[in-house]
Amino acid sequence: MKKVLFLVVVTFLCSACSSDDDALETGDYLIFGHYYGMCAGEDCVEIFKLTDTKLYEDTNDNYSLENLKFREMDQATFEKVKDLLTALPEELFTDDTTTFGCPDCADGGGLYIQRSVNGTVCTWNIDQIKENVPEYLHDFIDEVNEKIGLINNP
Repeated sequence: MKKVLFLVVVTFLCSACSSDDDALETGDYLIFGHYYGMCAGEDCVEIFKLTDTKLYEDTNDNYSLENLKFREMDQATFEKVKDLLTALPEELFTDDTTTFGCPDCADGGGLYIQRSVNGTVCTWNIDQIKENVPEYLHDFIDEVNEKIGLINNP
């Protein structure tokens, strides 16, 4: 009886998991974008995923930033933004803070940043109002917004 129960449990657990060999889930990447809660339209949530060779756009545009679903974008757009991979300030990796300021609290929007290197994933939410965040983030905020603008307005 114990063997039967064990097999049922193992079968259930295996069926609850999915094996997705999608290249989006492997390797190093940078997910970046902005979100605005008091907003209407397509531009309120713009999230992108950048790898060493490709750029993807999230098609869900979900304010919760969960269940991101990416589609590949063209190579010309990738070329415009690929340098963002190396633009993250080093201070981000030494600062224990994961939320800077109060992203989108005063309708100023927030930046969502996630970096994966060698399987280590770091995630940050950054207030777009510069007075609320450390000075070392100011240029980075501008650069992320510039890249989003380049993607959305080719």
